[in-house]
Amino acid sequence: MSKFQVVEHPLIQHKLSILRRKETSSKEFRELVDEIGMLMAYEVSRDLPLEDVEIDTPVAHMTAQRLAGKKLAIVPILRAGIGMVDGIYKLIPAARVGHIGMYRDEETLKPVEYLVKMPTDIAERQVFLVDPMLATGGSAILGVDVLKKRGVKNIKFVCLVAAPEGVKAFQKAHPDVDMYAAALDDHLNEQGYIIPGLGDAGDRLFGTK
Repeated sequence: MSKFQVVEHPLIQHKLSILRRKETSSKEFRELVDEIGMLMAYEVSRDLPLEDVEIDTPVAHMTAQRLAGKKLAIVPILRAGIGMVDGIYKLIPAARVGHIGMYRDEETLKPVEYLVKMPTDIAERQVFLVDPMLATGGSAILGVDVLKKRGVKNIKFVCLVAAPEGVKAFQKAHPDVDMYAAALDDHLNEQGYIIPGLGDAGDRLFGTK
């Protein structure tokens, strides 16, 4: 069974409480998603391999450590996932970025794929698949399906708010993919929205209704 981890860092929880508030403007919402994404990247990248490297400081020679050359990619699920990219990108500027476009059919609540654009060497990369919300789990499951079809072996799914129903469905579909969230909320309502959640992340990011 895949690991599901809630990243409970105080700064993340503080920023998430502001993100949830209905009074938070689109500008503030974008900034907070960016900041929380960057903070979560610390935890998600915790197990990246290191290698020794010889360097000279201003006063001495030493053996230091650097990332061991493992290639990384950030893949947002559009449209809301794009809000999490820059924060992670700031920490890992050598990462490549792919995109998976989906929309939710409001009658079936099922995701419909409309765009896939990936780096040519995506199969060789550690991929962080990102989307602010894990509700029914449908979009995240389809996102991992898309990556696996292209030969990706190392995937981590990163979101801000998850529902128990989505976690359960995701783990059943992809027991080999670990998940990270800033919060595990209570349940989904009849429309498939996370409760208490934070509303429609895409609309709040981009000021649309």
